[in-house]
Parts: sequence; C-alpha cells; structure tokens
Amino acid sequence: MNARHPIVVIKKKGGHAGHHGGAWKVAYADFVTAMMALFIVLWLMNTSKAIQNAVAGYFQDPRGVADKAGRSIVANGGGEAILPKDDMNSLKKQLEKTIKQIPHFDKLKNHIIMTITPEGLRIDLTEGPNGTFFGSGSPALNTDGQDLVAALAEQLGKLPNKISVEGHTDAKPYAKGGNYSNWELSADRANSARRLLQGNGVGTNQVTEVRGFADQHPLDAKDPFDPSNRRISLFVHYLAAGSDKENRSEMGAIASQAGASAESNSSSSTGASGSSGGSTR
Repeated sequence: MNARHPIVVIKKKGGHAGHHGGAWKVAYADFVTAMMALFIVLWLMNTSKAIQNAVAGYFQDPRGVADKAGRSIVANGGGEAILPKDDMNSLKKQLEKTIKQIPHFDKLKNHIIMTITPEGLRIDLTEGPNGTFFGSGSPALNTDGQDLVAALAEQLGKLPNKISVEGHTDAKPYAKGGNYSNWELSADRANSARRLLQGNGVGTNQVTEVRGFADQHPLDAKDPFDPSNRRISLFVHYLAAGSDKENRSEMGAIASQAGASAESNSSSSTGASGSSGGSTR
C-alpha cells in the first residue's frame, strides 16, 4: 500500500493596496484649469474684433474700467462698440501735438495724462500742491486751464464721438464748510470744463455726461490726500454701436490725418508723448 503524501494548503491573506493620497486631485484640477483656458482662447479667436479689443484693453488698463462698473463696452451687448485701436492712438498723438502749442506747456505737461481705455481716450488734468488748472477751492478754471481745455475742444469738436466729463477731489474736506462740499466742488469743476468745451468747438449734443465723484475714485488710492486726486477727466468714447457708416468713416479720416500729421512732426516734437495706454508726462 502506497504511503499518502501530506496535503499542504497555502492560504494567502488578501489586503488593499496602500493609500494613494490626494495628488491625483491636484493633477485633475490643473487639467481642468488648462482646458478652461484653452476653451477661452478658442472662444476669443472666434469673437469679433470689438470683443478682442475690449478684453485686451482691460488687461492693459484694468483701472480704466474699474471705476466704470455697469457700462457695457462690448459690441452686440447693447452698449458701446470698440473701433480699431489705431484710431484712438492717432487721436492721442494729435492731441499731444496740439497741446504742446499752448502757453506754459512745459509747466503743465506733468499734469496731463492721456490713457487709452476700453471706453475710449481718457484725458486727466491733475492738480499740483498749489493748484494747476483751478484756484484752491474754486470751481472756475484759471488761465492755464482755459487755454488747455480750449485747445482740446478745438480738436474734439471735429469728431463724431461722444464726450463725458468727470470731476474729482482729494479726501481733504472742503475748507469753507457749510452746505458746499467736495461733491459740489467736483461737479462744478466738471461743469465748468463742459461749458468751456462747448464754447470752443465741442457740439451741443456731443457731451453726454457731467459727473462729480468727490473723493470716491482717487487716482492715487494709496494716498487719498495726494494732490493728483484733484482732477477733471475727459472721456472721448468709442462710437456707439448704432452709429452710421458716415460717422465711422469721418472718425477714420480724422484719425488717419492726425496720424500722418503726428508722424511728419515727430522729429521736431518734444514734451508730451507716449505709447498706447501711457501717460503724457
């Protein structure tokens, strides 16, 4: 009789693999973010030039639209349409050339800032410690302010574009007190500029808004008492979405003429100049 071999039974203990951690979540989040960025880029590539200019303008000067919340700047959205940016560049150069001819320009040039924003061309006339365009606490433009605004009005009046005017102050309370405050002062200064603009070439219906903001939108947010926060701002807006082709052609012709004139005089020009979105210093 054969001897039996013992039967050996081997039991293997099962178990779960080690914990993988949460690294996959980070990788997945990065993937989703990259896909979202890709879709945004693909969307922008297929949008109109107006929307592309609006987005580009925001990233070049976000502050230019930060204090304009609520306004549409994109075509087909019921708001304003963006013209080719070269038009505003040419207009900016022409205005810079024009204001160089005013008396005391060398004294004033550091207080004139021109910036191209998604709304259009913004022209800030800022005050110095001892006043530049206005007397202390006065809503009336002084002689230098009148010369500058009149020179701007002569050029802006040739355009079909709408214009708005804003007044701003610093955070220092109005010295005379009573019922008159920085609110009234900022609005009165803006309205003073509006009267001078319309008295020197800007059309009656060309100015669409005159607003006073007191100290609510400082140019230098880090120092609300800085004199540069006392200013008036002129906005030359892009043509509205409903503007007819004749107006657009007129804007293009004026801008082209301005660009050619500015280029031909660039070799002899000094003082206020700058690239798109820059400052006239």
